[in-house]
Amino acid sequence: MAVKSLDDVLRELRRRPDVEAPNLQAWDATDRLLLETAAERIQPGSSLTVIGDRYGALTLGALAMLSPGTVRVHQDLITGEQALRLNAAEVLGGDAAEAGFSQFSLGPELLDGADTVLLQLPKTLAELDQVAEAVARHARPDVVLLAGGRVKHMSLGMNAVLERHFSSVAPQLARQKSRVIVAAGPHGTGGPKRFPVVEHLAEIDLDVAAHGAVFAGPRLDIGTRFLLTFLPAMRSAQHAVDLGCGTGILAAMYARQHPGATVTATDQSAAAVASAQATAAANGLAGQVGVLQDDAMATLADGSADLILLNPPFHVGAGVHAGAGLKLIEAAGRVLAPGGELWTVFNRHLAYLPALERHVGPTAVKGQNPKFTVTRSTRRPPL
Repeated sequence: MAVKSLDDVLRELRRRPDVEAPNLQAWDATDRLLLETAAERIQPGSSLTVIGDRYGALTLGALAMLSPGTVRVHQDLITGEQALRLNAAEVLGGDAAEAGFSQFSLGPELLDGADTVLLQLPKTLAELDQVAEAVARHARPDVVLLAGGRVKHMSLGMNAVLERHFSSVAPQLARQKSRVIVAAGPHGTGGPKRFPVVEHLAEIDLDVAAHGAVFAGPRLDIGTRFLLTFLPAMRSAQHAVDLGCGTGILAAMYARQHPGATVTATDQSAAAVASAQATAAANGLAGQVGVLQDDAMATLADGSADLILLNPPFHVGAGVHAGAGLKLIEAAGRVLAPGGELWTVFNRHLAYLPALERHVGPTAVKGQNPKFTVTRSTRRPPL
């Protein structure tokens, strides 16, 4: 196995299979600061857990400079998991086992016996709450959590969340516009887990389940709300797909409206898929709605869906970028059967209409409000 310095590792990292662009980078200053902070605190041979590593900077950097005994990793996005494995092969010249790390879901296998946890602070307090609860519940009593983020994205609310789970929470001095919070003394608990949170949405008469990392939590986001007003106009399908399903609201509502349809709720986020599964179960739809963690329906066969519902993201990480939505539109064109329909809701400022026409087929604007556009695209037959 090749021996690399941290600078070598960071220089060679790529984002694939996620969107790559000149303004998108595979690591940031927080990755470096977390690793340098860890190097001052942990002993060689210790048990290290990494949470929220985006593309492998923390994991591969730790292997390069910290000499840990074991490295266990949790990433919510399947694209992050894939990027880590690809970068391990490229940067260190081996697969995960050869490189020295293992990948796990958020739970006891990830954290049992962990001495140190490196965490890229998540975007939401709910996700941080779920992660901190898991660390406090499953890691060693003397575990140290090093949580880092860009200062512009950090808040005092993060300290308050960590204080619910740790007796000592100490923010460190900022460096290169990043900061690390050191948390220790976990309040281990044998009580019931708080996640997923389940709330009843009276306006659509649906119980919605949400893990911490899922977009919009247990609420109805305004784009989904607008797309749902077009549900009566949507065709009855044998196989429908809620692409980028989040909590699975679209999948559940379509399944309820069309009890003869098989519905797949799919997302690249493990938290979203688990949430959609719990939402389906909470509403008696588990037998009709299947869930799949996947990158843009990569494992679904060409022409295998009659209807796809899509509320695409317009952010990649913290940056605004249309690439993620365009990738999903292209995937929809592949997975739809000829004559199948893609219903899409998107922010009006995004120029998705040419892509919908190009990758799917004839596209009609079915509705607009001050913020969103809803379109129906019909898959053209092959030439």
